[in-house]
Amino acid sequence: MTAIKELKHGDEKVKDAGWGYRHQQCVILFWVLTVAYSMRSCMGVSLVAMTDDNIDQGNSTEGFKVNGVLNALMLVPPYPKFNWDKKIQDTMIASFFWGYMLLQIPAGQLAHRFGARYLLTGAMTINCLMSILLPMATYYGGWYCTVVCRVAQGLTQACIVPGLHTSLGKWAPLHERGRLAAMVYGGQALGTVFGLPMTGFISASPMGWPGIFRFYGIMSGMAAVLIWFLVYDTPAQHPKISAAEREYIEDDLGASEGKKKMPVPWKKILRHKGVYAIIVAHIGQAWGHTALYSEVPAFMDKIMGVNIKANGLLTALPFLVMWFTNFFFSWFTDWLIVKNIMSVTNTRKLANSLGMVPAGIGLIALAFAPRNIYVVETILILICAFKISAHSGFQVNHIDISPNYAGTMMSISNFVSNIVASFSPIIIGFILTDVSDKSLWGQAFFLTAALYLVANLVYVIFGTSEKADWNDPEEEEDIEENVPMMDKPEKNDKTNQ
Repeated sequence: MTAIKELKHGDEKVKDAGWGYRHQQCVILFWVLTVAYSMRSCMGVSLVAMTDDNIDQGNSTEGFKVNGVLNALMLVPPYPKFNWDKKIQDTMIASFFWGYMLLQIPAGQLAHRFGARYLLTGAMTINCLMSILLPMATYYGGWYCTVVCRVAQGLTQACIVPGLHTSLGKWAPLHERGRLAAMVYGGQALGTVFGLPMTGFISASPMGWPGIFRFYGIMSGMAAVLIWFLVYDTPAQHPKISAAEREYIEDDLGASEGKKKMPVPWKKILRHKGVYAIIVAHIGQAWGHTALYSEVPAFMDKIMGVNIKANGLLTALPFLVMWFTNFFFSWFTDWLIVKNIMSVTNTRKLANSLGMVPAGIGLIALAFAPRNIYVVETILILICAFKISAHSGFQVNHIDISPNYAGTMMSISNFVSNIVASFSPIIIGFILTDVSDKSLWGQAFFLTAALYLVANLVYVIFGTSEKADWNDPEEEEDIEENVPMMDKPEKNDKTNQ
């Protein structure tokens, strides 16, 4: 039987059902996000193994002769090589995000209407098929078919984050919300840490570059099976959950089993100031995250003289540290709430500030840092170590405001933030007219730092964690219907005019 502990929260005692099926849910969702982010980041490294500048433009037959069925299916070497120019390669990388952006907001609606289980199972299944078929599609259909496969993967992966947030909205009680969300979203950091080295290892093995996509396809398929058999939309639907754990979750969030799926209150959501505070904070975080991924490696190469791709430790260490500090900040914020040291709203604002302010200061320090790899790497580690704290700030805030519509709200903020962040490489590219000029890099870092600091300031001023009155409109209607007639004001009463 699940152990029950009691935590003191203000004047009330909170039952903690201990380790339970809500944690199992989060472990599986963590695996899903890890696989998704590994798959998302593998294309850049895969292109290194797929291309060869010494063959004719677009030619894929040189050094590759079909010899039997296994060779035709690209299950045994040799494997074809391609001479794609930079524009084609960039198109193939960007095509994923075309699909990803297109389905963001509809994905939130799908998660709300059909539940996270069906949505995530379908997303990972399609990712599995597209990834396994991609090598043959590339060889027999050219880079156009590769783009089609990546767009399809982007469309389905657009469903993942809204699906995760929808699930957390049904399974994460307030007093554990930071830790459970950190458990799930830690997959963003760990997926990158494992994805890049694993991609390089597979491409250098006898499996070759086709093995990269088959590996991630198998991982996606395994994730789909786990979701289908072990993930449930609500505690009430789980066949093995204890009564104590179900009561613990539902007492905090409210039971949702048997309730009619209510339409999304779009007008009320879009009028809520807290939603806009989250969107602004999400923009700052997404822009900074994009800049760190896309521009810092070039800075290390052009200014520091370090080949970041050849040094796996330098690439992985900041994100590995970020994964570990993720658990500290999530525990710390939950502790502040449980011990009633700070209100939920102020705790979210503190966590967001601990993430964005040090990141902004760190980028300013990076602009003035000497050309010393130890100094620069230390600054990058500190930026990543603190940056993750914002996940216990704005990123959990959707669930605070409305557990029932958390996935929809996340789809909105994720869509807007990624649209803005997609311009980060373009704008920084206009600034970096000379990539060997350290002062120009300083301007790019100043811009990103300013966005971090301004976004956090907006969130601190306008952010809120108060549960919205439109979170459960059905309950509001029931309350109104149960009010005795004598207590309802008469519309025609002259004294009220």
